[in-house]
Amino acid sequence: MKIFGVKRRLKLLAVVTALPFAGLLAGGSAATETDFATWLEAVYEEGLDRGISKATLDAALTGLAPIPRVIEHDRHQPEFTMTLKKYLANVVPPSRVEKGKRKISEHRDLLRQVGAKFGVQPRFIVALWGIESSFGRHRGGYSVVAALATLAHDGRRSAYFRKELFNALMILDQGHISVGAMKGSWAGAMGQSQFMPSSFLNFAVDFDGDGKRDIWNTEADVFASAANYLKRSGWRGDQTWGREVKLPPGFDAAGLMPSKPPKGCRALKHLTMRKRLTEWQRMGVRRADGGALPRRDLAASLVLPDGPGGAAFLVYDNFRAALKWNCSILFATAVGLLADRIKGG
Repeated sequence: MKIFGVKRRLKLLAVVTALPFAGLLAGGSAATETDFATWLEAVYEEGLDRGISKATLDAALTGLAPIPRVIEHDRHQPEFTMTLKKYLANVVPPSRVEKGKRKISEHRDLLRQVGAKFGVQPRFIVALWGIESSFGRHRGGYSVVAALATLAHDGRRSAYFRKELFNALMILDQGHISVGAMKGSWAGAMGQSQFMPSSFLNFAVDFDGDGKRDIWNTEADVFASAANYLKRSGWRGDQTWGREVKLPPGFDAAGLMPSKPPKGCRALKHLTMRKRLTEWQRMGVRRADGGALPRRDLAASLVLPDGPGGAAFLVYDNFRAALKWNCSILFATAVGLLADRIKGG
């Protein structure tokens, strides 16, 4: 069954084949351009089968064209070999710390409400907000539907992005945002919290009660959605994330790391060794200033972002929760340090 109909399909083909598509993929051709239109028709039909309304599909998919720049971003992602010092200079500069302090003061009452409801300390909500979108300033200017369609059609990670495309269409169909306003990163991360569509469906919250989960323009929803994500990832409001520590001379840090990472998030390879703080204390590990470790006997893992010889951290369960947001040791460490500095640590 041809859902688009002849006129609709001819319009779609005309839009797609008029593009300067040669820059999209090496060896691009008219056949490739036509293939996108055929592929998009199948997406339309599957959307109807999934219960997405015809009105939403018409608004989101008619005239849709792939974005060459998205493929360029996907093809040329740099190797992530940044040192912790350089990463923190980029992500946790003094200007962001100072702005974070102003923001936590500006939204104090709202953040207290959100923190109390979800059991997440406000400074961590603000730290994530600052790192993900510079406190809402940098949300991404790509059409989320067009970016996801480009990546879903491309083939390199098509299955993942096809699922996210249908998730985005579901969000539109539920009325949370309009097609034109659904903007995000080149990879489809959306709004001030930079949620992928699946994260939106799983964790976004309508905290102000207006019937929409608006992570683009409503701080109440942005904060509550971030807090809900952390809470459901295992966050504990009565604990912090970890702390920088000083290792004793001759400490065999390399011997504590597993030779092979576990399945799933590779960053978790640094967290398989868990010991109580009293055990780390007996092994000679101290606070960064040389003082004794906290008396509260939490289970902690040693993290060495730059490997043996670099900065060392003991991290708790909340660090693992942050990794479920973004599976990067550097990211989770930056969130913790920014939150501490916003607090004044």
